Amino acid sequence: MTHTLSPPSLVMRRASKGDVDAIAALIRARSAWMRDRGLPDWEDAADDLAGQAADPDVPVWVLTGEGEVIGCTTLLDQSPAWFWTEAERAEPALFMVSTVTDPRFAGQRLGCRLAWWVLDHAARTGRAWVRRGTLVPQLVAYYRDVQGWQVVRQIERDGHTVVGLTRRAARVADLGISAAV
Repeated sequence: MTHTLSPPSLVMRRASKGDVDAIAALIRARSAWMRDRGLPDWEDAADDLAGQAADPDVPVWVLTGEGEVIGCTTLLDQSPAWFWTEAERAEPALFMVSTVTDPRFAGQRLGCRLAWWVLDHAARTGRAWVRRGTLVPQLVAYYRDVQGWQVVRQIERDGHTVVGLTRRAARVADLGISAAV
């Protein structure tokens, strides 16, 4: 069943220890959605990924709708050295990882809105770029064709093809997401 959110109810904030169970449930729900579509999922890593929210040194952010966690992402200050060049890593950037949205809100572009909030946040905090990576070809197409990311390169790592994508940080008006910093 698809649910509807009113945009003023969306808030992006840093995750806390109290969000761990909600993030784990979110990852499990998205994993089931991905499995139903023949995509690789994160089910086995749900507890580990969600547990990062309890660590104040791990910058996990949650998107909430009417107080409920409906999305999350982690924003690292450093892009992985095994993928990004030294020159790229010298540029001020955020690296987006572990981004998940609630499949109950399919069609409301939560993934796009969350990514665009990150672009805006990066611009507001003096970053020039936002980067991300994925192993899933369908996500590469979605990030590139729907969200406007540019593929930088792909490499083989640990038996997987990793694709890195980037977008220039930019202010984004009318996101419909308020920030609680």
